Amino acid sequence: MPILDPDKLPTASSLGERFMQALEQVQDKLLHLVASIPLLLIALLIVLFASWLGGFASRHMRMVKRLSSSNPYMEGLLRSTVRTLIVLAGVVIALDLLNATSLVGAVLGSAGVIGLVLGFGFKDIAENYIAGVLLSLRKPFSPGDTVRIDSFEGKVVALTARATILMTADGNHLQLPNSVVFKSVLLNYSRNPKRRFDFETSVDNRASWHDAMDAGIAAIAAIEGVLADPPPGALIRTLSNDGAILQFSGWIDQRGNDLARTRSEAMRQVRNALRKIGIVPPESVQKVVLQRGETDEPHAHETARARDTSVDRALDAQVGNARRLEDGGDLLQPQPQPAALPP
Repeated sequence: MPILDPDKLPTASSLGERFMQALEQVQDKLLHLVASIPLLLIALLIVLFASWLGGFASRHMRMVKRLSSSNPYMEGLLRSTVRTLIVLAGVVIALDLLNATSLVGAVLGSAGVIGLVLGFGFKDIAENYIAGVLLSLRKPFSPGDTVRIDSFEGKVVALTARATILMTADGNHLQLPNSVVFKSVLLNYSRNPKRRFDFETSVDNRASWHDAMDAGIAAIAAIEGVLADPPPGALIRTLSNDGAILQFSGWIDQRGNDLARTRSEAMRQVRNALRKIGIVPPESVQKVVLQRGETDEPHAHETARARDTSVDRALDAQVGNARRLEDGGDLLQPQPQPAALPP
């Protein structure tokens, strides 16, 4: 058992001295704090002024005003960046006034480590966010455009910070991660207002293929909405022992006509025009017909009444409602649609 030296034991006088020293240190701290109150108030005013100046500058920057009409998302991002930089500058000035600039380095170092950890943990979210920013800058599509991304097709509803929202032809909402959209092959059907349609039909060997092509081109050209420039066309696609397969094509302005409806009407009119000049498809199978004085029944009469080929607006209202439900999170700006070209 160790033996305590009586000379080294704290005495009442030494304890009192230490208490008085601690009390003096507390008093000095309080006096220093009271003396620093004006500086604290000035530092607080500097931070408040920097916050106001950041908001004022972000609202009145000419570059921001130019972006507001073309890219609303980049407008908000630039406003936030300018405001944050000015506020940070005010905080640094305030800390320098209080001789606490070393605190800035410690805070920034801690923020860097935390940001690195969060970057690894939320890599996919950050990737989608950056891809959304790049897509809003490149603008490969606008709201309402019909696009095909990989194997997915639909009308563009909105571009959010995380996903690109499409509405399929069935009226279903389809969300694709922005990183997938940015890295995928994208086909925009609406970027060029003119769009080509084509279809095939077969003719018999006994018919004049030249006459069949002329009749089909004339029938397509007479359809409302089919453009005269580029003109409708026809070509022989393949040959067979029974006849040939002809391919007919035409062009429409998507702002005034629907591709599927116009193609359907063109197929009907071409088949009707070929029947009128006695050109029918070859029989797909060989058959033996035993008749006793009867004749073949004539083909059913096809009416000359034109069918509707206007733009299909079935999804427009649904796309508009879906955009309104995004609550300002859309990164795309609707583009004005020019008038349709005359056929």
